[in-house]
Amino acid sequence: MPNKTGGTRILLKQLRETLAEPLASQQRLDKIVDLIAKNMAADVCSFYVLRGDGALELFATCGLEHSAVHNTTLRLGEGIVGLIASEAKTINIADASTHPSYSYKPETGEDRFHAFLGVPVLRAGQMLGVLVVQNTQIRAYNEDEAEGMQITATILAEMLSTSEFDALVKPGSDIDLRRSRTIRAVGFSDGIVIGQVVLHDPRVVITNFVADDIDEEMARLDKALRSMRVSIDDMFSHTDMQISSQHREILESYRMFAHDRGWVRRIREAIQGGLTAEVAVERVQNDTRARMMRQSDVYIRDRLHDLDDLANRLLRTLTGNGDSAKAFDLPDNAVIVARTMGPAELLEYDRSKLAGIVLEEAAATSHVAIVARSLGLVAIGGASPAVSICEDGDEIILDGKLGIVHLRPNADVKSVYIDKQKLSSERLAQYAKLRNKAAITKDGVEIDLLQNSGLLSDMRALDETGAKGVGLFRTELQFMIASKLPSLNEQIELYSKAIEIADKRQITFRLLDIGGDKVVPYMRSMVEENPAMGWRSLRLALDRPGLLRTQIRALLKAANGSELKLLVPMVTETEEFCLTKEVVNKEVERKERLGEKIPSKIELGAMIEVPSILFELDILLPKVDFISIGSNDLVQFLTATDRANPQVANKYDAIALPRLRALKHIVDEAKKYNIPLTMCGELASRPLEALALMAIGMTSLSMGSSSVGPIKEMVLSLELDPLKKIMRKALKNKLSQTPVRQILKNYVQSRNISI
Repeated sequence: MPNKTGGTRILLKQLRETLAEPLASQQRLDKIVDLIAKNMAADVCSFYVLRGDGALELFATCGLEHSAVHNTTLRLGEGIVGLIASEAKTINIADASTHPSYSYKPETGEDRFHAFLGVPVLRAGQMLGVLVVQNTQIRAYNEDEAEGMQITATILAEMLSTSEFDALVKPGSDIDLRRSRTIRAVGFSDGIVIGQVVLHDPRVVITNFVADDIDEEMARLDKALRSMRVSIDDMFSHTDMQISSQHREILESYRMFAHDRGWVRRIREAIQGGLTAEVAVERVQNDTRARMMRQSDVYIRDRLHDLDDLANRLLRTLTGNGDSAKAFDLPDNAVIVARTMGPAELLEYDRSKLAGIVLEEAAATSHVAIVARSLGLVAIGGASPAVSICEDGDEIILDGKLGIVHLRPNADVKSVYIDKQKLSSERLAQYAKLRNKAAITKDGVEIDLLQNSGLLSDMRALDETGAKGVGLFRTELQFMIASKLPSLNEQIELYSKAIEIADKRQITFRLLDIGGDKVVPYMRSMVEENPAMGWRSLRLALDRPGLLRTQIRALLKAANGSELKLLVPMVTETEEFCLTKEVVNKEVERKERLGEKIPSKIELGAMIEVPSILFELDILLPKVDFISIGSNDLVQFLTATDRANPQVANKYDAIALPRLRALKHIVDEAKKYNIPLTMCGELASRPLEALALMAIGMTSLSMGSSSVGPIKEMVLSLELDPLKKIMRKALKNKLSQTPVRQILKNYVQSRNISI
């Protein structure tokens, strides 16, 4: 019988030689199962592959009837083999016929075999198939034999991930690893993309499976572990890990797993079995992933992501492959697939080839989603388990409107979306015809449609969309993508170019709004339990007056004597706005003393996004020139839901009665004091939500550039006054218990309004 230091190593070397031989696919598989049977002193070795239709097909055998190959199938859960596949666990039994799941397939002739050892074949936690050995005598296989089988299954999994064995699949079928998948998630932006997958954290490609020198592999593992542990420890001093307690929690999980003796011991045992360090890490992670995915404990399953990331980090350390996909040339129509990522990481990609982004963990109002929309990307979030089931280069279709991801779509699905894409192009052409047309409702109400920006690249969409100007220029993006604090001259250059592109159209610069989920890597901060409600935005700016003064100085210089419109973010009480106004006035006085040109007009507005300010609008409004509503934070604070947490971010409807009443209060107060009001949060980017805003009296909406066309088309087809009357009744709760969203849908359908 083989042992971990003898027979398994001999088998692995034989497998390596077989992989290098110029054999046809079936010949190679037949030889592999024959080698396993001989090495294990088994009468039977069989390899079952999981197909896309959920059936396990016998792909190769040594010992069973050869005519059963590609003809015998088992459903998931059927027989012992089906049970192994459904539960991703090894089964070792002395007499298979006594097992409650035993199922006999007459065409195989396996009724005379008793001893049974079956192991799951896994890759990246996915079930690919089952590897089985059997003997005529009644006996249990020992631990070393089971370990050897699990190691061999790891090699088979890597082989199966190549396209070599695709020719063995029957027409009209496919192996589960490469079958079409559909993920229903949440669309962050409208549009359709037919493109190619680019994994944000690409999987390490393993080319060497079998260890030539066990001691050398152990030394490589030890060196990689030391390097990885040091890098994790270093991260605790990095700013972006200090700001967010969530980041720090992830780091703590990394450190815990990196020093876990059980995890490391299992990797060492796999190397002792004859695997290279890379394959050993992959094998242990596959087993761990399969077990954790079947846990009912939510916390344990959530920790799976941490362990996955750690294993990938160790693999990159072992191979020296630390570069991410963004370092390489992207294919045309690239779709980034990631578990999560920050806005700065997204901006590092070549935007000329980027078409979409799919995230497992993100909400529509998270900052990366906002940046994706500003770049004109089709973006989808909450798309778990996208990262685990796709490979670089896979074909992918994104339907942003429906929030659907089609991975490796079949010809029929692709054909449907090619037609949809043509219709989408026709709609874009229709929007382009409207760009010079004023957005006026059928009953004569003009709606100012503005654009949210933060990058010079999305500023150029002004001419294409016909937006009246920029209702919100997010100045923080320049700070977030820079490796160091932008200098005065760098800020002047950006603001000057933005004003130049706006070309006398309105542009409202929001003062620096960082902190929370907007991490700036070069600024240190304390660890905060709840960063969204912590040291961020205006609070940070007032505590760092030098930072605020430099930005205002740059904006005054960039205006070059023209009008300047500034927006103060996250005003919690009027005093904070007054303090900011003092800084602006002092900088204006300084320029006058120096004989420098000052703006012909300066408007200073407040952003309404903290609920407390709603209760002193009578004090604030007489002191401001305009106000803007930041719906992302306002809804977050009103509902006590973290907008970056996908478990709660979509739990409450932003236009449900409580939120809409709060917004209506702001609208009424602005009218009372004759103060211009704009909605510049993401709420204005979606047609039905924009309709709700207009129904409560808002006539100035700022949105992502891709939303301007659809919203304008809706405005032009709308009669607003009847809807306002309906909404007044709804706000007084006089329309029974019908949700606001349903009221709006009914109105749209009854009037045949385009949304």
